[in-house]
Amino acid sequence: MRMSYVLQAALIALATAGPALATPCADEITTLERRLDSAGAEKVTGKEPQGGPTSSNSDKALAQPPGGKPSDPGVTSTAGGVTEAKGLVQKARAEDKAGNADACRDTIMRAKEKAGALP
Repeated sequence: MRMSYVLQAALIALATAGPALATPCADEITTLERRLDSAGAEKVTGKEPQGGPTSSNSDKALAQPPGGKPSDPGVTSTAGGVTEAKGLVQKARAEDKAGNADACRDTIMRAKEKAGALP
């Protein structure tokens, strides 16, 4: 009888621990990785990501990038910026695993700035 209570408590603890492992920074890392492996990033870098470009799988995604130029030319993507952003994403992942949420958010913000506005 006592063992079943211990088992139930252990199962409840495991079930509730799963969602706690996902952090806001981990979500941002995943989102930015998808952007950096997108067809737009491929267009900027000239390199297809391993496994091919990803899709947002969103019904709101545009079939083509909007025409015209960005309103802020300073946010134009470059191949070097995308490469640097990928390196910063790896750094952010390590910071997130170490539990350093503030550093992770700062690194992700820098990575977004480096990536620029991908087509």
